[in-house]
Amino acid sequence: MGKWTQTVMAKVLGIGVLALLMTIPLLQVNGLVSERQQLRETAVVQIAQGWGGRQVLGGPVLVVPTVRPMPAEGMTTVPWQAGSESVLADALRLDVAMDVQMRGYGIYTAPVFVATVKLDAQFRAQDLAQYRQGSSARWQGGKAELRLPVGDLRGLQEVTGLRVNGQPARFESSAERLGLWPTVVVPIDLDALGGQPIDVQIGLKLAGTEALQLLPLARSTEVTMRAPWRDPSFVGAALPLEHAIDTRGFNARWHLLDLNRSYGQHWVDSDAAMIPALEASTFGVQLYQPVDVYQRNVRAGKYGLLFIAMTFVAFFLFEVLKRLRVHPVQYLLVGAALATFYVVLLALSEQIGFGPAYALAAIAVVVLVGGYAMAVLRARRAGLLLGGVLGLIYAVLYGLIAAEQYALLIGALVLLAMVGLMMYLTRRIDWYAYVPTSTEPPAAIMDKP
Repeated sequence: MGKWTQTVMAKVLGIGVLALLMTIPLLQVNGLVSERQQLRETAVVQIAQGWGGRQVLGGPVLVVPTVRPMPAEGMTTVPWQAGSESVLADALRLDVAMDVQMRGYGIYTAPVFVATVKLDAQFRAQDLAQYRQGSSARWQGGKAELRLPVGDLRGLQEVTGLRVNGQPARFESSAERLGLWPTVVVPIDLDALGGQPIDVQIGLKLAGTEALQLLPLARSTEVTMRAPWRDPSFVGAALPLEHAIDTRGFNARWHLLDLNRSYGQHWVDSDAAMIPALEASTFGVQLYQPVDVYQRNVRAGKYGLLFIAMTFVAFFLFEVLKRLRVHPVQYLLVGAALATFYVVLLALSEQIGFGPAYALAAIAVVVLVGGYAMAVLRARRAGLLLGGVLGLIYAVLYGLIAAEQYALLIGALVLLAMVGLMMYLTRRIDWYAYVPTSTEPPAAIMDKP
């Protein structure tokens, strides 16, 4: 048993156990990344509280109060039940121009915007007459309202214009909601209109953080949107029919019909199924930050065990092929230095950005491990070579992190190449042999041809 523990195979198994032990500090580092990411999300919430959160904007909805007779057996009078009905516009057009900037809270930043919105909506007289005549309740047209849903009213900076049938009007605050979203309202007297259509024009400035989504609250919804942001993520129930993205930003156009959603042009507000249906119909854009600092740190951490194992393999190959001896404690110290790289990377990347932070952290670890190898092995060439191998490993890791779309393909090819290289270098090793020892200094061994 004592002789077996000195075999090359036993050494390999021991190194494997040491590599697995290094998952403990790597898991701690991953937890630290998650904690810092949560702190950033908290900072984004703080920014949104003073600026406006993720915004949702819809077209005006005509809401008409109703009373419904409720006959009761044995009663001399007929009680009435109050309610309301909602009617959507026939056509809705929105033109949205977003001005985007970065706002900071401590060391954290998030993209915020001010959207200048021009909105036009038309309600057909035929629709109003049809829904009124077909209702089992009595419409109280003199108390009707146009309600405009806004996801976060704190971001409603300015109403630059509001006209109903060509006449100026004003929004009023309201406790009423449309589904999940608060609303501002405009009183409108349907009885005074005498069966005319309703034409609404609205101009406003809406501030928000990270995302703007819209609601298709019309039979036909047409949206154009533009912003100086080069990495938009189109999200929600509908993708744009047309879009263009270049170095100056993006332009996009949506066109949706009532047939594309799961609710109709008219509903009774007691219908509870409307809330999830409205929420599911939102569409718009998210100001995506491609592979941000924390995404890159998470991605780097996923390859942590692999690259610690690759570095251990490099030490092992020096030990076997060049007749050098490396103690398990020395493997652990090298592994600790490699794990420290991820902590240094996270701390620096929050301050100076991921690219410079990665370069500084990698250089520090390469110098540390390479210098330690020189001292332990007492062989300058071995230290320089190990430092070079480690530098190459970090260069490959950075390529995997930066290659957002092709990371899996590149990683698979690199892994295949590394396995092939190890098979080639170890093809003549007798795995049952004893670990070689030497009475010569390591430096002298390294200098042999």
